[in-house]
Amino acid sequence: MSKKYSHLFSPIRIGTCEVKNRIAMMPMGVFSQGLMNHSDGSYTKRGADYYIERAKGGTGLIITGLVPMISWLGLPYLGINRETYIKNQRYLVDGVHKYGAKVFIQITAISGRSSVHPGDPAPSVMPMVWDPTKKSSEMTVEEIHQYVNNFAEAASIAQAAGIDGVEIHAVHEGYLLDQFTIAGFNHRTDEYGGSLENRLRFPIEIVKAIKEKCGNDYPVSVRYSVRSYVKDLNRGALPGEEFKEFGRDLDESRQVAKMLVDAGYDMLNCDNGTYDSWYWSHPPVYMPKACNLADVAEIKKVVEVPVICAGKFDDPNLAEKAIANGEIDMMGMGRPLLADPELPNKFMNGKEDDIRPCIGCHLGCLSRIFQAPFKDISCAINPSTGREETYALSTADTRKKIAVVGGGIGGMEAARVCAIRGHEVHLYEKTDQLGGVFIAASSFDFKDDDKRLLNWYRKQISDLDITLNLNTEFKEADVNSYDEIFVATGASEKKLDIPGFDSPNVTYAIDTLLNKEIKNKNVVIVGGGLTGCEIAYALSLNGCSVSIVEMAPTILNVEGLNAANYNMLVEEMEYHKVQIYKNACVTGYEKGLVTVESKTMNIPNAMGRAASISLPGFGKQVKEIPADHVIVSVGYESNNTLYEKIKGDHVYLIGDAEMPANLMAAIWKAYEIGMNI
Repeated sequence: MSKKYSHLFSPIRIGTCEVKNRIAMMPMGVFSQGLMNHSDGSYTKRGADYYIERAKGGTGLIITGLVPMISWLGLPYLGINRETYIKNQRYLVDGVHKYGAKVFIQITAISGRSSVHPGDPAPSVMPMVWDPTKKSSEMTVEEIHQYVNNFAEAASIAQAAGIDGVEIHAVHEGYLLDQFTIAGFNHRTDEYGGSLENRLRFPIEIVKAIKEKCGNDYPVSVRYSVRSYVKDLNRGALPGEEFKEFGRDLDESRQVAKMLVDAGYDMLNCDNGTYDSWYWSHPPVYMPKACNLADVAEIKKVVEVPVICAGKFDDPNLAEKAIANGEIDMMGMGRPLLADPELPNKFMNGKEDDIRPCIGCHLGCLSRIFQAPFKDISCAINPSTGREETYALSTADTRKKIAVVGGGIGGMEAARVCAIRGHEVHLYEKTDQLGGVFIAASSFDFKDDDKRLLNWYRKQISDLDITLNLNTEFKEADVNSYDEIFVATGASEKKLDIPGFDSPNVTYAIDTLLNKEIKNKNVVIVGGGLTGCEIAYALSLNGCSVSIVEMAPTILNVEGLNAANYNMLVEEMEYHKVQIYKNACVTGYEKGLVTVESKTMNIPNAMGRAASISLPGFGKQVKEIPADHVIVSVGYESNNTLYEKIKGDHVYLIGDAEMPANLMAAIWKAYEIGMNI
């Protein structure tokens, strides 16, 4: 066993509860019928297995996804049925304890103005986050008192079920309790508004009620956002941006943290952000690593209780150093433990090269659980997340000879799964390296985790018993040599036939990402999808003046794209002054000028009314934009020629060769077919 991380793997006490190491699983929500018993708010066997798998993987403290203590939008809540809850939660408790871990249940007061349901109670009447044309209602004092009682009752039920502690959700992320504590959101004039003491009264009454009902020795954590990073309603502040804080700044946060601890909270589980700056609470790929560490370390200076730091924090070396220096007490991870539940054990055993990294896409976790009806939480790169028993890989009954044609991510996943199951696998790749289009996609400076994932796949292919054929094309004549064949031949970029696009200053996305160093240029990007916008952002960091031309009325029309990723990328482009032309197309490129034809459209305002005194009607505007370089990013066309020639019952078309989509689609289909062969 590696002794490299002696501080990270030392025990810690949270109140009276001793945790075996300093790694905590952050709350990653489960609302679905498959994972929660809607009759009492406990976890089904499958829901419990999701957490138990992370305990088995070495995590010291499991903090579950939020559970309401009231009936809300048909979600299960803690308090419906005390007797069955206590009975049903024993499987979770016993399973987590079996591996020496502890489990806290996170109890929530829900969302306030951050709700998807307009009119939900908030501290004050405020514009809703998701639709600012609608407003929340003001919570009554009677409702506040009822919430406090419900929190205490929910905690007592969890305690009776053997749960090791509870976490209160949250003075964090702009949820209801957080809104009460922030002056910009709380305009009340009663005892729950005005002074800082009044604004903190609600979460303080909660912890005091829990301690009175459950005893002072029952651990109570609070999820806590150190800084709001909000410029105004629905306007976040980017890393490094100078701004005036609308929400909670660091000076006030130090006071709030001390007051919460003095009131009885036994731990602060810290990050940053609100729903108005959601990319701090759920850091996308564009956010720096350990983005909250410096702020959280400031809070540790003023409190004696354990402090967890969460937020794109998966580097054990950094965690070890921060804990050793007394900056934090525990390393908080959510998505990394979904991508690889064995991550702590791999830290401990010196197998960091075998860690499957989270890439910050949010596709399988955060986006998925909000897709109606609520879906099971999972992971884009680990399809067994949330399905630990039914998606476990077992040895195949019959060993088969399998060909995988194409060494992109989908092909490598198919080869990996089939090899783990004991099949004889031959992987064919016509180029000299594995990775396919993901090589270009991971080339951005801000996509180190994508590069890590690519290296992880290459290592799995090398370590497993797979015959790798590089620089080799699969022939039709080879079909009869195999029992099963995966065709993962990818896709090719769509080309545009536009006057002037034969210029050497016009390149396509993949070639640009792989071969072009463009700095301090005027650049026009044709296509406002995810790749086009990411290229625009990357070039803006290189000093380029960038314009995007998009045919649709909106940019980033990408299925499953999470709001945290969307908002941060859009705000980064705004900050770096990327010009965006919508309802527009390029008609030519000549003498360093791109001709853009834009449609003028009658777009109403947010209330569905006229946006101006005189309606613009429908017409066209033509503009010439200076361009030293033009980049085309307008999508892909499947390469399925081989499949059409050899298709049959034993031939499977996967990945972009079937339909250009995202990484999750490619990995999941490859996994699901492979696990059943």
